[in-house]
Amino acid sequence: MNNYAIEVNKLRKIFTTRAGFWSRKTKTTVAVEDVSFNVCKGELFGLLGPNGAGKTTTVKMLSTILLPTAGTASIFGLDVTEQTQAVRERIGFSFGGARGLYGRLSAVDNLRYFAELYGLEPSTTRERIPEMLELVGLADRGEDRVETYSSGMQQRLHLARALLHDPELIFLDEPTVGIDPVGARELRKAIKELVAQGKTILLTTHYMAEAEELCDRIAIINEGLIVALDTPSVLKKRISGDTLFEIEIMNKNFASLQAQLQKIDSCLTVQITDAHPKKIFSVRTSQPDKVMQLLSPFLSSQQILELEVRNQTLEDVYVSIIQGEKA
Repeated sequence: MNNYAIEVNKLRKIFTTRAGFWSRKTKTTVAVEDVSFNVCKGELFGLLGPNGAGKTTTVKMLSTILLPTAGTASIFGLDVTEQTQAVRERIGFSFGGARGLYGRLSAVDNLRYFAELYGLEPSTTRERIPEMLELVGLADRGEDRVETYSSGMQQRLHLARALLHDPELIFLDEPTVGIDPVGARELRKAIKELVAQGKTILLTTHYMAEAEELCDRIAIINEGLIVALDTPSVLKKRISGDTLFEIEIMNKNFASLQAQLQKIDSCLTVQITDAHPKKIFSVRTSQPDKVMQLLSPFLSSQQILELEVRNQTLEDVYVSIIQGEKA
């Protein structure tokens, strides 16, 4: 037996649509082109990418909601197309939003309903519902109608529903989207507790800080292809450990600042964004002290409107990779 919870090999999904009444026209859309990766048992694996990149389609194929057009995928050694029922017994998934919950029912009644769909024994249901509500921080709101819940509370209830049957693998598709910072922090705490319990989690998100905080490894998908896969720390080294300067300056001072920066052109990378009547320099350098020394006259004369200095983040890596793919 291997140590993989998920094994994906050359997964592909094409959607075919037909339009027209007299003359039927067929259109094909490649949602997932060629995706391969493995997820270890007990790992929190992140799947990142822009809208339409294929994240949700990939998750839906792995969770047996969609059939792949080509390729193979297995969950704990079970083929997702040939052993669908066995796979479903070992996974939980949450796609978030209000859909999938019944607003006029309480959280307890919602979970009781889904427990029956999962085929749980009544005694197990009575134990699991309060445990799950406690885990996601809704123990004191369990008897309230879901329609009175905030978006964050609904997302946490989705997570409780996904955990009712105690799955080994959990798919979380953008679980914190639209949630306020407090709610998102509480949800991240619950996710960390699940990992500590030995659960395997596949997470999709648009929030880079969230991915960096939670994920053991991250795959970046773009236009249906995996374009990068590694730990957050290794991915950040992919575009070096340089310091990043964001410099905002009026157009009239642009030429003089550019001339100063050219003095150390060999040790930095400069990108310029035109935001008339201003320009923004993005300067990546391995010699931040030297850059700051050259910027000093502009700071003292207040020619620089804004200056931000920071180390590179996972967001910088993500943007660099996605923009590089589009170039």
